[in-house]
Amino acid sequence: MKKEISIGLLGLGVVGSGVIKIVEDHQEDLQHQLGCGVKVEKVLVRDMEKARKIAVDETLLTTNSADVLDNPNIDVIIEVMGGVDTAREYILTALKAKKHVVTANKDLIALHGPELEETARENGCDLFYEASVGGGIPLLRPLSDGLVSDRINQVMGIINGTTNYILTKMDKEGQSYEDALQKAQELGFAESDPTADVEGLDAARKMVILARLSFFTDVELDDVEVSGISTLALEDIEYGNKLNLTMKLIGFANRHDNKIEVSVQPTFLSKDHPLASVNDEFNAVYVSGEQVGETMFYGPGAGSLPTATAVMSDVVATIKNMLLGVNGKKFVKTRFEKQLAPAEERFGQFYLRLRVKDETGAFASISDLFNKLGISFERILQTPVDKGAAEIVVVTHKTSLANFQNAMEQLKDLHVIETVESSYRVEGDA
Repeated sequence: MKKEISIGLLGLGVVGSGVIKIVEDHQEDLQHQLGCGVKVEKVLVRDMEKARKIAVDETLLTTNSADVLDNPNIDVIIEVMGGVDTAREYILTALKAKKHVVTANKDLIALHGPELEETARENGCDLFYEASVGGGIPLLRPLSDGLVSDRINQVMGIINGTTNYILTKMDKEGQSYEDALQKAQELGFAESDPTADVEGLDAARKMVILARLSFFTDVELDDVEVSGISTLALEDIEYGNKLNLTMKLIGFANRHDNKIEVSVQPTFLSKDHPLASVNDEFNAVYVSGEQVGETMFYGPGAGSLPTATAVMSDVVATIKNMLLGVNGKKFVKTRFEKQLAPAEERFGQFYLRLRVKDETGAFASISDLFNKLGISFERILQTPVDKGAAEIVVVTHKTSLANFQNAMEQLKDLHVIETVESSYRVEGDA
């Protein structure tokens, strides 16, 4: 065994800088755990002249990927450069050169994870990606190791800090979506183009990874039903508060009779649900297993040092495997053929806001339609909005998604309905 393990770093942005800081500051701890030192041998960057927040020996920097990928001294490659196509090319090259890989790239793993894992297995290499979901929250390893003897039936969580920050500001301070987004951008929680976050795409990629690990099924990005928060009205959040509900962007993966559903959507949670109290940029994932029951993982979902901590936990796991001679042995192949649950077999409660004509019998007409479909109401609010019109807000009892969608279609033809303003999933107490 070498006295020192050498790392090649692809990217020196926020997370890459955090990795270097941890390696430098925690060298004694790493040596104590591993019995050998850890050093950064070479760092691939786009611009040698760029000003950086962390001091780095310039001799470590290179703009030539071969200086990292073909370096015989490097044992472990850390990919924190982002993007998909180039990152995939570099990681495949590294694995075929028998170098172990740690990545924080959720987009890459969501789209090409099975291919990369198969290449790693064929070459006796480790491929770890703990930091790809939940930032600094230890999540993927507990799912694949700590709960391996259980059967996980449901994973739901807040896995995007940007949207959680925006929704917290709308809920707690009454800010509009536009104002909350602008504040998130000023603080660096949201990108100048926030589309991936606010439209649910970032969370969808993370749910692909979580569903694969939880259900041993080859879930793909196209299997995830996605809707974001950009059209969310402050009025709905205010109605939610009156109903003791809190709005969150929830990633949801459920398995029943080996049929799965995976989605990302704005969801009303009972204020008694543990996820309802997760605020600002924090993330949390709620896992339900047949034997363990309910567990929750909570913490910072992004940031330089939290994410770099997750990256380095994978590096330590890789080096320990090197010491034991068991690299590339951990991969679990897909076990179950993918079966997506149809709408008739997906059940839940639903929030619905309607603008109706303020006339006698209006609500009776709506109630009669739902009764004919076997859908009952758990809670009802009715508020006059202007002369001749009113808003009705209902929360249904549990029903199938197909049944609710049928009701939504039939509402369009009901003469007392002016507009269907909004509808959202509702999750009750845990």
